[in-house]
Amino acid sequence: MPRSFDMAAEYEGSVEQVHRAFSDEQYWLARLEDSGADDYTLDAMEVGPDGHIDVATTQILRADRLPGWVHQFYRGEVRLLRTEKWSPVEDGKAHAEVTGSVPGAPASLSGKAVLRPTETGSRLEFNVTVEVGIPLVGGKIENFIGGLLADLLIAEQRFTTVWLTENA
Repeated sequence: MPRSFDMAAEYEGSVEQVHRAFSDEQYWLARLEDSGADDYTLDAMEVGPDGHIDVATTQILRADRLPGWVHQFYRGEVRLLRTEKWSPVEDGKAHAEVTGSVPGAPASLSGKAVLRPTETGSRLEFNVTVEVGIPLVGGKIENFIGGLLADLLIAEQRFTTVWLTENA
């Protein structure tokens, strides 16, 4: 049964500053390099004249970095395909649809995010649904992935905060 997770990250930068970072190819390359993945690629990036941003990435984790129980259900390295489709900033906010999949595994994620202003900067609110189609243990794996996503959101928030400071 799919599991949903609500997460949030605070930024000192404004919605416009964070969105501008998301539209920068160098930001994505540096973010991927900082992600902790063993290998990664920026597969596609489109920034439209209206300000929409579509990004596709691949992140690879070696098998030896995964918990032992994962090997019972999935052999080899994990290749995570991820897309983020950001709307232009409108009425002070930007919205995104995020998807992820692991080719060869019955696992997927989909979610929606909103980047909104706060008194001190901006806040990213993210709701994601994780589904692993393995009877009996799918829920355990979904919770594991949810924990990884929370850690990833924290790491990406820290990275983006530093990026904004260094590239403002």
